[in-house]
Amino acid sequence: MTQPTPIAVAYGDGIGPEIMEATLNIIQAAGANIAIETIEIGEKVYLRGIETGMEHGAWDVLRRTQVFLKAPITTPQGGGYKSLNVTTRKALGLYANVRPSVSYHPFVRTKHPTMDVVIIRENEEDLYAGIEHRQTEQVYQCLKLITRPGSEKVIRYAFEYARAHHRKKVTCFVKDNIMKLTDGLFHKVFDETAAKYPDLENEMWIVDIGAAKLADTPERFDVIVMPNLYGDILSDMAAQIAGSVGLAGSANIGEQCAMFEAIHGSAPRIAGQNRANPSGLMLGAVMMLVHIGQAAVAMRVHNAWLKTIEDGIHTYDIFMDGISRQKVDTTGFAEAVISRLGESPKVLKPVSYEIEQPMALWRKNDHQKKAEKRLVGVDVFLDWDQGSPDDLGASLGQVFVDPLHLRVITNRGIKVWPDGLPETFCTDHWRCRFLGEDGEAVQPSQVVELLKRVGEAGFDNVKTENLYLFDGVPGFSAVHG
Repeated sequence: MTQPTPIAVAYGDGIGPEIMEATLNIIQAAGANIAIETIEIGEKVYLRGIETGMEHGAWDVLRRTQVFLKAPITTPQGGGYKSLNVTTRKALGLYANVRPSVSYHPFVRTKHPTMDVVIIRENEEDLYAGIEHRQTEQVYQCLKLITRPGSEKVIRYAFEYARAHHRKKVTCFVKDNIMKLTDGLFHKVFDETAAKYPDLENEMWIVDIGAAKLADTPERFDVIVMPNLYGDILSDMAAQIAGSVGLAGSANIGEQCAMFEAIHGSAPRIAGQNRANPSGLMLGAVMMLVHIGQAAVAMRVHNAWLKTIEDGIHTYDIFMDGISRQKVDTTGFAEAVISRLGESPKVLKPVSYEIEQPMALWRKNDHQKKAEKRLVGVDVFLDWDQGSPDDLGASLGQVFVDPLHLRVITNRGIKVWPDGLPETFCTDHWRCRFLGEDGEAVQPSQVVELLKRVGEAGFDNVKTENLYLFDGVPGFSAVHG
């Protein structure tokens, strides 16, 4: 017999211990060859003063096992506690969040009986970088970070996943009609990557209409890849319209490590009542078994679970009069799945994990050559409430360092000087753009001198952003208005 695969297990908070016990009982009864190392995470750890929410030494266990099966946790409200989920994904480089959403019609209520969608969400950056600042009395900001390597990794994974799992199409959701640089980069990388997979269909949707189509006709989609925030929101929506968020598992994939979980939370209101549905965590564990090379066990568990659902053995959250035959608790549901190990569903489609390996994933040397970078100006952000945009333009226009002169002022992204509209509402936060003529290069020392003069003129400079051309293409957004 081969050596068992070591995995780290965290029982979590709320319903976590109940559904983890049920999940482990099921997969071990099915023959999972694993060696469990338990770590403590979550609310109790936070409240002991450990800011990460993870006990000392747990990181070493995760790095050694490289496989983490995690129950839901509770992050205490207030107090500045950081999300352990986000920290774990970023610290371990878990760049791809894989969330299948499948309907189980007619045994689980859904308006979309043929839905079978996999959402692959970028997992490390976007607005979830968590870089926020208060800059003025009125204005707060959150930085949206999209990188080429981050986009390349998750988009390559989406195409490789589709190919390995015998899927036919990959769709990209972005909002690059507005965020032309950040979402524009994600879209550009998608197009570049799609060209390398001629065997797979590809398409792009603006995220708002794409979300509407996903909610209305999810059967038109197969694999969808998108930046972090959109993926977080729409994967929950997809799971719910498929039948229930409580039925959805999730994989978080990195180059060295992987984490598997349910997508739902810790549900403290029903904790300790033996009522919770363990299906989401169990299906996360099925994805874990495939990941560690125990696909036969994964298939055995998944088909037994499908047979249980098909036989109408349901927990309270999906129980339906006229469809369900027996309402069971957490323990009873796990026992029902175990009793059906070796069986397959008759109405629902049995699963088969005949996955083509290996997947050709992104590597660091895949990136393109560096672009020529030229400094051409600076955006100076001011905290100012002394009058109108014209007043600010007249006063600040007297401050310059050749070739840097004030060219435009915006407020909340819309141009207000010169020739702004009097109807435009303004806050106390102003972006003042200084440029040379026609892409003329400027020196960093000239920017420093300009900022010195801005301060000497009595202006409160709260932030600056250098303006660069990359291979002659502006690396900064144009002005609206």
